[in-house]
Formats: sequence, structure tokens, C-alpha cells
Amino acid sequence: MAGLLSVSINVADLPKEKFVQGKKGTYYNFTISVNDDTNQFGQNVSLFDSQTKEEREAKKAKTYIGNGKVVWTDGKMTTVVREDAPQEAAPAADSGDLPF
Repeated sequence: MAGLLSVSINVADLPKEKFVQGKKGTYYNFTISVNDDTNQFGQNVSLFDSQTKEEREAKKAKTYIGNGKVVWTDGKMTTVVREDAPQEAAPAADSGDLPF
């Protein structure tokens, strides 16, 4: 999907222990959720602190970080496969099956 999202976060709320030092700088990993419906402020994007596999398996509550809205899209949604991840058979794009 080609799209533009506009989001706002309060960086003071980011847990400092989750910052990751990389080769080219300091990073923070987010999970972004795009919803079909908007809230009372016209927003349909939510930002959460990315969880580790262990946090997800322990059903730890997500940490909400910020919100925003989709400001442009070409109307197409695609799934990206990491190059270093084992490849699985992907469902057909028009099958209507949800990945969960």
C-alpha cells in the first residue's frame, strides 16, 4: 500500500530502556495500527510500543504511545515479507482471508 500517515507522540512517555543503539543512530520500535473507523477527533491510526515475542506470549498489555490519521492512500494493501525470515505460503491477495 502506498500511503501517508500523520502521527504525534509524546517522546517523554517513551520508556528509555526500549531505545536500541544501532550502527547509524538510536532507534525506537513502534507498532502502528490503522483502523477502518475514526474516533471523535477524526483519527484512525494508533501507535503502540512494539512488544517482544515473550511479551506477546505473556499477553502483556500494549503500551499506547500516540495517534494520528491516514492522510493519503492509493487504496491498496500489501504484506511485506522480511528477506531474512523463512518464507511461508501467502494467501491469495483477493481471498478475503484474515491473517489471524
